[in-house]
Amino acid sequence: MVRESGRCEQAGCLTWHYYFETVVPHLQTSRLLLRPLELADAEQAQLLFPHWEIVRYLSNIVPWPYPPDGAYKFYRDVALPAMERGDEWLWTLRLKTDPGQLIGSISLSKGENNRGFWLGLPWHGQGLMTEACEAVTDYWFDTLNFPVLRAPKAIANTASRRISEKNGMRTVAREERDYVYGRLPSEIWEITAEEWNAGRRSK
Repeated sequence: MVRESGRCEQAGCLTWHYYFETVVPHLQTSRLLLRPLELADAEQAQLLFPHWEIVRYLSNIVPWPYPPDGAYKFYRDVALPAMERGDEWLWTLRLKTDPGQLIGSISLSKGENNRGFWLGLPWHGQGLMTEACEAVTDYWFDTLNFPVLRAPKAIANTASRRISEKNGMRTVAREERDYVYGRLPSEIWEITAEEWNAGRRSK
């Protein structure tokens, strides 16, 4: 049973919550807390996520206009089951100075798109997502032991591409992909475990 609010009256909720905290660990950066995603996070996510500037370069599986229960249904039906299967690792992002306020989310996934994220508009332009990406990429390589991380990005998504550049990633292919915005030219960005670890040692 997934915990749906701050309180949980059913014994199974505590077991489920503990399960996600052990399978998807808490991470942190100098400014951020990365907490394993919970269904209770949907309420805050629903307030921050459905803005065109946030969703336009996300995959077109994101419904637009975004429904009023979109975050809740995505967490319940897609994200949490994927975490339970061990196919995805999802975190909410919070400032250490205000841990009660969700400001965004970041995920790692098996398959062709290994990392995704979004950040609430008030926190753009502060380098926060670069920090979060470094933390989860460390986890991808050092704990999960995957050999390579790949992420497709719309070429028009300059902010996301800049984060990949800062992370030491490189483009390996170009193709057309479908986004909420529509079909756009895209790049596949990649970094290997060897490249990542070499970059970390050089800092």
